[in-house]
Amino acid sequence: MCRWFAYLSATEPCLLEDVLILPDHAIAKQVHDRYLPYLFHYEPSKDKDSTKKEMSLRNSPYNLDGLGLVWYSNARADFGECDGPRPVSYKILRQPQTDPVFQSLCSGTTAHAVFAHIRAASGATAITIYNNHPFTFGRYAFMHNGVVAHFDQIKRALALALSDEAHALVKGTTDSEMLAALFFTYLEERRGARVWEVQHPLEELKHCLERAIETVFKLQQEAMEKVGKTPDASSLNIAITDGEQLLAIRFRNHATEHPPSLYISTRAGVALNRKFPGHPDLEGVDNGMQNLKAESEHGDHVIIASEPTTYKKEDWELIPKNQCIMVGRDMEIHRVPVGIPY
Repeated sequence: MCRWFAYLSATEPCLLEDVLILPDHAIAKQVHDRYLPYLFHYEPSKDKDSTKKEMSLRNSPYNLDGLGLVWYSNARADFGECDGPRPVSYKILRQPQTDPVFQSLCSGTTAHAVFAHIRAASGATAITIYNNHPFTFGRYAFMHNGVVAHFDQIKRALALALSDEAHALVKGTTDSEMLAALFFTYLEERRGARVWEVQHPLEELKHCLERAIETVFKLQQEAMEKVGKTPDASSLNIAITDGEQLLAIRFRNHATEHPPSLYISTRAGVALNRKFPGHPDLEGVDNGMQNLKAESEHGDHVIIASEPTTYKKEDWELIPKNQCIMVGRDMEIHRVPVGIPY
């Protein structure tokens, strides 16, 4: 499965290099490495061998099929073209540690909102830049880790469910981008034209995402009934942001099987900022900046990631199965169940 990282703060910008490249277990280093604390649920058969097998299945050790990066900039707002930040994207098909442009961008860019995603292609989906997450629609960015089961059997029906505007923005061939387009179709139905350029309440985003997932499950059921089979479960770890708010879910529609790993932290950002003590790769280095500020001066922030990016596991919490995390502009965190019956 893919790996992804999301950072949001209203007051504390991060240097992309500090959060994506330098840390001990930064996402740029998760191409062939796993760190999965707390992932010991012993299901479905209550033994360690079954848990190990499921962990391996949902958290593949190799992510070699491309990196996507979105950070939010106020450049267009500063020129009076819009209100609020807008996404800037960079995508590559090479290893992030060997891409000089990625290295340069990260060393010279700060942002209050960042999405990064390393892809492990599923099935026969093409390895192309257009299939790299995150996907952007107006001011929104969307990324997914997991798989929409039976996508080949439902993708035509799924395409027909999209609005013309959402379908026109689909450039790739993945289940993830089609699911994103369906989510934005339902947001468009509720709000009308230019819906993706304005901010909406998190509760409304959650409603549209749940509706999109329910539609996918309905299409899967219909497709499998034609061949006399029961649909397989889908893993849907999803993150959506408008640059000032964040919604994320960890979801799998199965009674005992779990989705891929997903963690949350409100403390790790201190160690992932060279202005503060404890940066994993800058300990003991006099760079003229380290320890410039006290830990208490760091602004409120939220990190949601497939894996902890530091090995200080007490700073991280495993998000429970089928939970939704909503972070508003006030940086208040709300945890609610994903309201999808299965």
